[in-house]
Amino acid sequence: MRTSTFALIFGIAYLAAGVLGLIPAMLQPPPADAPATTFTLLYGYLLGLFPVNIILTAVHLATGFWGIAAWSGATHPGLYARSLALFYGALGIIGLIPGLHTMFGLVPLYGHDVWLHLGTAVIAAYFGWRSTAVSMERRRAAERRSIAVGVARERRMSMGDRRRDWGSMHPA
Repeated sequence: MRTSTFALIFGIAYLAAGVLGLIPAMLQPPPADAPATTFTLLYGYLLGLFPVNIILTAVHLATGFWGIAAWSGATHPGLYARSLALFYGALGIIGLIPGLHTMFGLVPLYGHDVWLHLGTAVIAAYFGWRSTAVSMERRRAAERRSIAVGVARERRMSMGDRRRDWGSMHPA
């Protein structure tokens, strides 16, 4: 799969998560033992699994729009993938730290959000840093094939030495 295809798939997925996070019917109230947050606008569990609030929903929407922009060519898909790897990796690690898992009460980053963010980071890292080496190797292989095909065609068509036809093509 190409990096631009990755950007499209993850862009659509995060855009969908962001849109669903804006629909109160898709949010279940947080359980009584859930960590307290001070920013409670649209705070709940998306699809009963992922803790979200309006700030995290805005981050998901921005990630989704950026992914679609990277797919369309407005931004570089490799940069999108590498940025996602670093950003969502940091969010996943923050979600593992008990004192920071709500980012000082602003964003809920605990529970299933941890594995979702870390999984996104791992997959994005693969596409972000793999793509340059693979595309360079493919480009070199294509160049080698085009050179080999050109030489073989000239030999097949008896055009190996063009110097002997110089006089017939350009009369004095």
